[in-house]
Amino acid sequence: MSKDRKPSGDCPAEWHGKPYYSLDAWCKNTYGEKLYKIALDAGMTCPNRDGTLDTRGCIFCSAGGSGDFAIPVTRSYLSAHSMQEQLAAGRTLLSRKRTGQRYIAYFQAYTNTYAPVSYLEEVYTQALAEKSTAGISIATRPDCLGPEVLLLLTRLRQAWPDKFIWVELGLQTIHEDTARYIRRGYPLSVFESAASSLREREIPSIVHVILGLPGESRTRMLETVRYLNTLPVWGVKLQLLHVLSGTDLAEDYERRLFDVLTQEEYLSILTECIASLSPDKVIHRLTGDGPKELLLAPLWSRNKRQVLNSLHHYMKLKHCRQGVNYHDTGTSDFI
Repeated sequence: MSKDRKPSGDCPAEWHGKPYYSLDAWCKNTYGEKLYKIALDAGMTCPNRDGTLDTRGCIFCSAGGSGDFAIPVTRSYLSAHSMQEQLAAGRTLLSRKRTGQRYIAYFQAYTNTYAPVSYLEEVYTQALAEKSTAGISIATRPDCLGPEVLLLLTRLRQAWPDKFIWVELGLQTIHEDTARYIRRGYPLSVFESAASSLREREIPSIVHVILGLPGESRTRMLETVRYLNTLPVWGVKLQLLHVLSGTDLAEDYERRLFDVLTQEEYLSILTECIASLSPDKVIHRLTGDGPKELLLAPLWSRNKRQVLNSLHHYMKLKHCRQGVNYHDTGTSDFI
């Protein structure tokens, strides 16, 4: 949709009945079927953990480096087996679902461009070569996209024109004081440079934003989402803040230094964020899956289906859909 147009009427047919442009809708429009993600662990680490920037990781990150959200295969299995073996294990676990013939190979755990380029080429190629793989999604940090990595991604995109290559960038917030608190480890300018470099190479980027970070007001969260409208990013993940056991964030939570969002607060803020987001950006996530054995708060987020159903009901009551406030720089009515 052109940026000089405001959406009107009912939700577009290509959204498949949802009040926003979901990844599921994009997959059905593009492939005619739902694509499930198979989470992969390529055995990498992170500059926020190996001492390059820090050894503690981001304040909210567990020891699994977001690999906790992967399919239920042990980390020792994942890191010791090839991408083909991990994909086969993932397909077996997903076989009980009504899936199509293709999957998204998701390099999820830790920073998945933080390794020698020769190794990156090996693991990416293994995943792309799998017949059942529609494409790969690479979760990484904006400060780990050097020229050699970008050149590799460009080569692979050209070598596999029938498959996609996405890069997921962890932004979380545009506010530098919050970024320092969560130990993000890079300034906003680095993220902007990475997003521009990916766009120049025609590699779609997906941006992670966390809603409910300590000290972040509704206004600040909206500022981050509206900022994304000004950038050449293709997809967005709106992640509810989870407090996980064993993290430094958990220590601050247990000391009552901040409160987590209630479900009602989250639905209100999330609806306003969706309303403010450009309707041409694909929404890849709207809540998140906190591992039950680690999740301290908010416990209401355990029932993901209920949360999404409540969101759809709330948006219907508010007559809201993605992009309805795209050009609005003031306060939304969806509160």
